[in-house]
Amino acid sequence: MTGRPRPYYVPVGNEERIFKAAFRQGLSILLKGPTGCGKTRFIEAMAYDLERPLITVACHDDLTTADLVGRFLLQGGDTEWVDGPLTRAVREGAICYLDEVVEARQDTTVVLHPLADHRRQLPIDRLGV
Repeated sequence: MTGRPRPYYVPVGNEERIFKAAFRQGLSILLKGPTGCGKTRFIEAMAYDLERPLITVACHDDLTTADLVGRFLLQGGDTEWVDGPLTRAVREGAICYLDEVVEARQDTTVVLHPLADHRRQLPIDRLGV
């Protein structure tokens, strides 16, 4: 991809083929497994193979919807919208890896539903899009 080596990952089954097929179909993927089993390394390898940027978000119980989607900030006396990592991933066609998403509050993860289902939309109410 960029001259850097592929992240080290050894498949244990057909997970690479399944991930790439789901990616081509525009399907969302949920990886489940114990800490240290290789989920992050797997996603890094898939992003490399698919030549997509990877945006990783470390989820926790204080994570807000604004942390994911974005917010208005004061910059130089002006109020400007600043995209969050989820919005950046959508705009850039990146893979967004929500590490430990089960740690995030339900009122935060609800923003993922229209993005992960058939609608494939990320509503940003404050911008009207």
